[in-house]
Amino acid sequence: MEDWQSQVSAAAHQLVTARRVAIFTGAGVSKESGIATFRESDGAWTRYDPRVYATLDGFHRYPEQVWQWYNWRRQEILKAGPNPAHRGLAELETLFPQVVVITQNIDGLHQRAGSTTVLELHGSFQRFRCSADCRGHPTPLPEPPLDLPAPPPCPFCGAPTRPDVVWFGERLPTEVWEQAMEEVLQCDAMLVVGTSGVVEPAASLPRLALQQRALVIEVNPEPTPLTARVPFHLSGPAGTLIPALVAAVRHEQAGAPGS
Repeated sequence: MEDWQSQVSAAAHQLVTARRVAIFTGAGVSKESGIATFRESDGAWTRYDPRVYATLDGFHRYPEQVWQWYNWRRQEILKAGPNPAHRGLAELETLFPQVVVITQNIDGLHQRAGSTTVLELHGSFQRFRCSADCRGHPTPLPEPPLDLPAPPPCPFCGAPTRPDVVWFGERLPTEVWEQAMEEVLQCDAMLVVGTSGVVEPAASLPRLALQQRALVIEVNPEPTPLTARVPFHLSGPAGTLIPALVAAVRHEQAGAPGS
């Protein structure tokens, strides 16, 4: 079996010819920044019931409890910073004509690392909206202070303010999803980094890229349902492998004719 350096070099050799690169990321990217994942054996859903903390019904039944949990999550995210994987993915914008990040994460670390085009499929911890969507979907509201013990009322209708994140049973934001689909349809390479590949409909995006004959490179410490279908599975932490891949692409570009 090839060592990971050889695999990275081989992946970079093919990636270097890309013009449009889509990057699809999940919780594994931010885990190395100290932000707990949700689905792993030590993830948040092993300690907190997602039926309470990640559904609209749970929010309506336990608004203060859910609100305070998200306040705690906000504090944890604000303490965290981008890791080498986030920074390496942002650096790819200097190497390819067009790069877009499509993320399932809500932490904003891609933007803080310098990525300029980020499509947030599952929303953002920094955005809030009316839980009744009284003025359309969604009704955006100002970011409340972290020390509020209960959700403030919507200034338009009085319904509780909720985080603008996608909970179980909710649809992805239509405009963001359609833009993500369009980016995948047009890309000639996709990096799939730190995602389990089981959360639909987001998990369908790498499959769509494969159908379009794009080069798909997976970066994940563990095999996923996607692994057997991709030409490159780089096994290991994203914080190590993404900077190595960026360096290998730079090396390939430096050796290209006319460089």
